[in-house]
Amino acid sequence: MKAIVVTDQAAGTAGMTLVERPEPPAAINDVIVQVHASGFVPTELAWPSTWTDRVDRDLAGVVTALGYGTTGLSVGQRVFGLTDWHRDGTLAEHVAVEARNLAPLPGDVDFTVGASLPISGLTAWQGLFEHGRLQAGQSVLAHGAAGAVGTMVTQLAREAGAYVIGTGRAADRQKALDFGAMEFVDLENDALEDVGGVDLVFDVIGGDIQRRSAGLIRAGGALVTVAGPPEARPDDGLAIDFVVESDRGQLGEIVQRVRDGRLRPNIGNVATLDHAVAALNPTERLKGKTIISVRP
Repeated sequence: MKAIVVTDQAAGTAGMTLVERPEPPAAINDVIVQVHASGFVPTELAWPSTWTDRVDRDLAGVVTALGYGTTGLSVGQRVFGLTDWHRDGTLAEHVAVEARNLAPLPGDVDFTVGASLPISGLTAWQGLFEHGRLQAGQSVLAHGAAGAVGTMVTQLAREAGAYVIGTGRAADRQKALDFGAMEFVDLENDALEDVGGVDLVFDVIGGDIQRRSAGLIRAGGALVTVAGPPEARPDDGLAIDFVVESDRGQLGEIVQRVRDGRLRPNIGNVATLDHAVAALNPTERLKGKTIISVRP
């Protein structure tokens, strides 16, 4: 099978090569998935644990084999989800995945959309509802509101009855508003502190923005971040950093919202596996999730 492997981590995308590899075997509780589409998050290149062999965690495809003892899925079933952090990534024609990390992909959701949802959707869901315990009527400050995760945060928070303030660069304003932000803060030109108090900050940036955001959180509120351990904490609230985990039930909730029209993916560039390395090293800023169409 064709697969893009990492030959030199220090070289970044220059250390990736398209090669022929044997198809993986199905271990206990695994399934083999014929990958149709793979989703890419730019920050993956900075996650050392993802460099086992191939990058990319998101996938959508069809189950072709079951390992011993595997239950809950069947051969020929359309699925989507993400691979474990310690395993090879999904830039390959076939991949071995623990069955528990996958969910059924309805026939009316195409593979490109399916591959765009797992990491972004689960990160937003878990940050808002599991860690942030968001309630209707609360306010959310969503950093990076025009990004793959930020657009999911905005839409899910709005559906839950929250007031959402998005942040980003000036060029991101309209996109953030189009995805449901009710206000927008240009982090390069506006004063973040003018936002006033909020109940929840969803941080994907870290650094100085994260530190300043801690001071905006109302009593009992939360700073939720995927950018590493918080360097500042609210005076009377929680600061939580987390790593996204696969959850079949949550994936089902997310894809049902896509089917209902309540949630739309933020897909940017779509490229084939043969052109994946170039797509992962764009000459201009990425806008939305990059999808690699492994099986057009």
